[in-house]
Amino acid sequence: MPTWEITESVHQALATRSLLPAIHLVDSGYTSAALLVAAAGQHIELMGPVRGDTTAQNRSGEGLGQDAFTVGWPARTVTCPRLQRSVSWSAQRKPTGTEIIRVHFAKADCDACPVRAACTSAMSKWGRNLTLLARPQQQALDQRRREQDTDQWQAAYGTRAGIEGTLSQAVRVTRTRTTPYRGLHKTRLGHVLIAAGLNFRRLDAWWTETPIGSTHISRFARLGLELTARPNPPTKSFRTGYPRRNPGDRVPLRAGEASSLFPEAVFSGTRPRP
Repeated sequence: MPTWEITESVHQALATRSLLPAIHLVDSGYTSAALLVAAAGQHIELMGPVRGDTTAQNRSGEGLGQDAFTVGWPARTVTCPRLQRSVSWSAQRKPTGTEIIRVHFAKADCDACPVRAACTSAMSKWGRNLTLLARPQQQALDQRRREQDTDQWQAAYGTRAGIEGTLSQAVRVTRTRTTPYRGLHKTRLGHVLIAAGLNFRRLDAWWTETPIGSTHISRFARLGLELTARPNPPTKSFRTGYPRRNPGDRVPLRAGEASSLFPEAVFSGTRPRP
Protein backbone atom coordinates (compact mmCIF):
# COMPACT_ATOMS: atom_id res chain seq x y z
CA MET A 1 0.00 0.00 0.00
CA PRO A 2 1.42 3.45 -0.88
CA THR A 3 2.25 5.49 2.20
CA TRP A 4 0.05 8.42 1.15
CA GLU A 5 -3.03 6.18 1.32
CA ILE A 6 -2.77 5.85 5.11
CA THR A 7 -2.44 9.58 5.89
CA GLU A 8 -6.17 10.14 6.02
CA SER A 9 -6.79 7.00 8.09
CA VAL A 10 -4.19 8.19 10.61
CA HIS A 11 -6.03 11.50 10.93
CA GLN A 12 -9.35 9.70 11.39
CA ALA A 13 -7.88 7.51 14.13
CA LEU A 14 -6.48 10.58 15.91
CA ALA A 15 -9.81 12.41 15.56
CA THR A 16 -11.69 9.62 17.34
CA ARG A 17 -9.38 10.13 20.30
CA SER A 18 -9.44 13.95 20.09
CA LEU A 19 -5.71 14.00 19.35
CA LEU A 20 -5.63 15.81 16.01
CA PRO A 21 -2.45 17.91 15.75
CA ALA A 22 -2.32 21.49 14.53
CA ILE A 23 0.79 20.63 12.49
CA HIS A 24 1.55 17.16 11.18
CA LEU A 25 5.17 16.75 10.07
CA VAL A 26 5.47 14.11 7.35
CA ASP A 27 7.86 13.21 4.55
CA SER A 28 7.05 13.46 0.86
CA GLY A 29 5.53 9.98 0.82
CA TYR A 30 2.58 11.18 2.90
CA THR A 31 1.67 14.32 0.94
CA SER A 32 -0.39 15.07 -2.12
CA ALA A 33 -2.57 17.95 -3.28
CA ALA A 34 -5.71 16.10 -2.21
CA LEU A 35 -4.27 15.33 1.24
CA LEU A 36 -3.24 18.96 1.77
CA VAL A 37 -6.83 20.04 1.13
CA ALA A 38 -8.34 17.24 3.24
CA ALA A 39 -6.03 18.02 6.17
CA ALA A 40 -6.83 21.74 5.96
CA GLY A 41 -10.51 20.81 6.23
CA GLN A 42 -9.69 19.26 9.61
CA HIS A 43 -7.65 22.34 10.63
CA ILE A 44 -4.38 20.43 10.24
CA GLU A 45 -1.33 21.81 8.49
CA LEU A 46 0.12 18.80 6.70
CA MET A 47 3.74 19.91 6.66
CA GLY A 48 5.78 17.98 4.16
CA PRO A 49 7.39 18.58 0.76
CA VAL A 50 5.49 17.89 -2.45
CA ARG A 51 6.80 16.95 -5.85
CA GLY A 52 7.96 19.81 -8.01
CA ASP A 53 6.73 20.70 -11.45
CA THR A 54 7.49 17.65 -13.61
CA THR A 55 6.93 19.27 -17.00
CA ALA A 56 9.76 18.92 -19.50
CA GLN A 57 10.13 22.69 -19.64
CA ASN A 58 10.69 22.96 -15.89
CA ARG A 59 13.06 19.98 -15.77
CA SER A 60 15.31 21.54 -18.40
CA GLY A 61 15.82 24.58 -16.17
CA GLU A 62 15.58 26.94 -19.13
CA GLY A 63 11.99 26.54 -20.28
CA LEU A 64 8.73 28.07 -19.14
CA GLY A 65 7.34 25.87 -16.41
CA GLN A 66 3.74 25.75 -15.29
CA ASP A 67 4.34 28.42 -12.66
CA ALA A 68 5.00 30.94 -15.45
CA PHE A 69 1.31 30.85 -16.42
CA THR A 70 -1.55 32.69 -14.70
CA VAL A 71 -4.76 30.75 -14.13
CA GLY A 72 -8.03 32.65 -14.24
CA TRP A 73 -10.34 30.26 -12.43
CA PRO A 74 -13.60 32.24 -12.73
CA ALA A 75 -13.06 32.88 -16.45
CA ARG A 76 -11.73 29.32 -17.03
CA THR A 77 -8.74 30.62 -18.96
CA VAL A 78 -4.97 30.57 -18.60
CA THR A 79 -2.69 33.44 -19.65
CA CYS A 80 0.85 32.74 -20.80
CA PRO A 81 3.89 34.98 -20.11
CA ARG A 82 3.38 36.58 -23.57
CA LEU A 83 -0.21 37.52 -22.55
CA GLN A 84 -1.85 35.03 -24.90
CA ARG A 85 -4.98 33.32 -23.54
CA SER A 86 -5.87 29.67 -23.77
CA VAL A 87 -8.60 28.62 -26.21
CA SER A 88 -9.59 25.30 -24.65
CA TRP A 89 -10.55 24.34 -21.07
CA SER A 90 -11.71 20.76 -20.61
CA ALA A 91 -12.64 19.10 -17.30
CA GLN A 92 -11.64 15.43 -17.37
CA ARG A 93 -11.00 12.54 -15.01
CA LYS A 94 -8.05 10.21 -14.79
CA PRO A 95 -8.57 6.41 -14.69
CA THR A 96 -7.73 6.64 -10.98
CA GLY A 97 -10.68 9.01 -10.47
CA THR A 98 -8.62 12.18 -10.00
CA GLU A 99 -10.31 15.24 -11.49
CA ILE A 100 -8.06 17.21 -13.85
CA ILE A 101 -8.38 20.09 -16.29
CA ARG A 102 -6.75 20.08 -19.73
CA VAL A 103 -5.85 23.51 -21.07
CA HIS A 104 -4.69 24.20 -24.63
CA PHE A 105 -3.38 27.25 -26.43
CA ALA A 106 -3.98 27.99 -30.08
CA LYS A 107 -1.36 26.61 -32.46
CA ALA A 108 -1.28 29.89 -34.42
CA ASP A 109 -0.45 31.86 -31.26
CA CYS A 110 2.33 29.46 -30.27
CA ASP A 111 3.86 29.18 -33.76
CA ALA A 112 4.24 32.97 -33.98
CA CYS A 113 5.62 33.31 -30.44
CA PRO A 114 9.29 34.36 -30.20
CA VAL A 115 9.84 32.17 -27.11
CA ARG A 116 8.18 29.06 -28.54
CA ALA A 117 11.36 26.98 -28.24
CA ALA A 118 11.41 27.55 -24.48
CA CYS A 119 7.70 26.80 -24.12
CA THR A 120 6.57 23.92 -26.31
CA SER A 121 7.60 21.50 -29.01
CA ALA A 122 4.06 20.34 -29.73
CA MET A 123 3.39 19.34 -33.32
CA SER A 124 -0.33 18.60 -32.93
CA LYS A 125 -3.29 20.81 -33.77
CA TRP A 126 -2.75 22.64 -30.45
CA GLY A 127 0.07 24.73 -29.09
CA ARG A 128 1.18 24.57 -25.47
CA ASN A 129 -0.99 22.48 -23.17
CA LEU A 130 -1.26 22.35 -19.38
CA THR A 131 -2.74 19.85 -16.96
CA LEU A 132 -4.28 21.32 -13.82
CA LEU A 133 -5.94 19.77 -10.80
CA ALA A 134 -9.25 20.92 -9.39
CA ARG A 135 -9.01 24.49 -8.10
CA PRO A 136 -8.62 23.80 -4.34
CA GLN A 137 -6.00 21.13 -4.95
CA GLN A 138 -4.06 23.10 -7.57
CA GLN A 139 -3.94 26.20 -5.40
CA ALA A 140 -2.80 24.18 -2.37
CA LEU A 141 -0.13 22.49 -4.49
CA ASP A 142 1.15 25.78 -5.92
CA GLN A 143 1.27 27.37 -2.48
CA ARG A 144 3.26 24.47 -1.00
CA ARG A 145 5.73 24.51 -3.89
CA ARG A 146 6.39 28.19 -3.23
CA GLU A 147 6.65 27.69 0.55
CA GLN A 148 9.02 24.73 0.55
CA ASP A 149 11.70 26.71 -1.29
CA THR A 150 11.89 29.36 1.44
CA ASP A 151 14.41 29.30 4.29
CA GLN A 152 11.66 29.85 6.84
CA TRP A 153 9.74 26.76 5.76
CA GLN A 154 12.85 24.60 5.62
CA ALA A 155 13.91 25.72 9.10
CA ALA A 156 10.48 24.81 10.50
CA TYR A 157 10.52 21.48 8.66
CA GLY A 158 13.95 20.73 10.14
CA THR A 159 12.14 19.38 13.21
CA ARG A 160 11.37 16.35 11.07
CA ALA A 161 15.02 15.29 11.51
CA GLY A 162 14.22 14.35 15.11
CA ILE A 163 11.40 12.11 13.91
CA GLU A 164 13.70 10.42 11.39
CA GLY A 165 16.26 9.91 14.16
CA THR A 166 13.64 8.22 16.34
CA LEU A 167 12.62 5.90 13.50
CA SER A 168 16.27 5.07 12.82
CA GLN A 169 16.83 4.24 16.48
CA ALA A 170 13.75 2.04 16.56
CA VAL A 171 14.91 0.10 13.50
CA ARG A 172 18.47 -0.38 14.79
CA VAL A 173 17.65 -1.17 18.43
CA THR A 174 14.39 -3.12 18.14
CA ARG A 175 12.66 -5.43 15.71
CA THR A 176 10.26 -2.79 14.42
CA ARG A 177 10.26 -3.97 10.81
CA THR A 178 9.62 -7.59 11.74
CA THR A 179 7.48 -9.21 14.38
CA PRO A 180 7.67 -12.57 16.14
CA TYR A 181 3.91 -12.49 16.80
CA ARG A 182 0.93 -13.65 14.81
CA GLY A 183 -2.12 -11.46 14.46
CA LEU A 184 -2.58 -7.69 14.40
CA HIS A 185 -3.52 -7.41 18.08
CA LYS A 186 -0.29 -9.01 19.33
CA THR A 187 1.78 -7.10 16.77
CA ARG A 188 0.22 -3.81 17.84
CA LEU A 189 0.90 -4.59 21.50
CA GLY A 190 4.51 -5.33 20.58
CA HIS A 191 4.82 -1.96 18.85
CA VAL A 192 3.36 -0.17 21.87
CA LEU A 193 5.90 -1.87 24.15
CA ILE A 194 8.71 -0.97 21.76
CA ALA A 195 7.60 2.67 21.79
CA ALA A 196 7.48 2.68 25.59
CA GLY A 197 10.96 1.15 25.77
CA LEU A 198 12.33 3.80 23.38
CA ASN A 199 10.80 6.52 25.56
CA PHE A 200 12.60 5.17 28.63
CA ARG A 201 15.83 4.83 26.67
CA ARG A 202 15.66 8.43 25.45
CA LEU A 203 14.71 9.72 28.92
CA ASP A 204 17.77 7.97 30.33
CA ALA A 205 19.94 9.62 27.67
CA TRP A 206 18.44 13.01 28.59
CA TRP A 207 18.87 12.62 32.33
CA THR A 208 22.44 11.31 32.06
CA GLU A 209 23.33 13.95 29.44
CA THR A 210 24.47 11.30 27.01
CA PRO A 211 25.83 13.07 23.90
CA ILE A 212 23.91 12.66 20.67
CA GLY A 213 25.43 9.96 18.53
CA SER A 214 26.91 10.65 15.13
CA THR A 215 25.44 9.41 11.89
CA HIS A 216 25.29 5.63 11.91
CA ILE A 217 27.59 3.90 9.41
CA SER A 218 27.02 0.22 8.76
CA ARG A 219 29.86 -2.25 9.14
CA PHE A 220 29.91 -2.90 5.40
CA ALA A 221 30.13 0.84 4.60
CA ARG A 222 32.85 1.29 7.25
CA LEU A 223 34.84 -1.56 5.70
CA GLY A 224 34.58 0.10 2.31
CA LEU A 225 35.88 3.38 3.72
CA GLU A 226 38.81 1.60 5.38
CA LEU A 227 39.73 -0.20 2.16
CA THR A 228 39.52 3.04 0.21
CA ALA A 229 41.81 4.85 2.64
CA ARG A 230 44.34 1.99 2.75
CA PRO A 231 47.20 2.31 0.21
CA ASN A 232 47.28 -0.37 -2.44
CA PRO A 233 50.07 -2.91 -1.74
CA PRO A 234 52.47 -3.49 -4.65
CA THR A 235 51.76 -6.59 -6.70
CA LYS A 236 54.41 -8.85 -8.16
CA SER A 237 54.92 -9.44 -11.84
CA PHE A 238 54.29 -13.03 -12.90
CA ARG A 239 57.06 -12.70 -15.50
CA THR A 240 59.89 -11.26 -13.41
CA GLY A 241 58.80 -11.86 -9.83
CA TYR A 242 59.61 -8.25 -8.92
CA PRO A 243 57.00 -5.87 -7.54
CA ARG A 244 55.10 -3.99 -10.21
CA ARG A 245 55.27 -0.23 -10.18
CA ASN A 246 52.07 1.75 -9.85
CA PRO A 247 51.15 4.08 -12.76
CA GLY A 248 52.21 7.09 -10.69
CA ASP A 249 55.68 5.76 -9.86
CA ARG A 250 58.73 7.55 -11.19
CA VAL A 251 61.31 5.78 -13.36
CA PRO A 252 64.85 7.18 -13.22
CA LEU A 253 66.32 8.75 -16.34
CA ARG A 254 69.77 10.14 -16.83
CA ALA A 255 69.92 13.91 -16.84
CA GLY A 256 69.42 15.30 -20.31
CA GLU A 257 68.05 12.01 -21.68
CA ALA A 258 64.95 12.19 -23.85
CA SER A 259 62.26 9.57 -23.51
CA SER A 260 61.33 7.53 -26.56
CA LEU A 261 57.70 7.90 -25.49
CA PHE A 262 58.05 11.68 -25.05
CA PRO A 263 60.54 12.70 -27.78
CA GLU A 264 59.55 16.37 -27.55
CA ALA A 265 60.64 16.67 -23.90
CA VAL A 266 64.00 16.39 -22.19
CA PHE A 267 63.76 15.21 -18.58
CA SER A 268 65.98 16.24 -15.75
CA GLY A 269 66.17 12.94 -13.96
CA THR A 270 62.73 11.27 -13.77
CA ARG A 271 59.69 10.78 -15.92
CA PRO A 272 56.22 9.39 -15.11
CA ARG A 273 55.45 5.92 -16.31
CA PRO A 274 52.76 5.88 -19.05
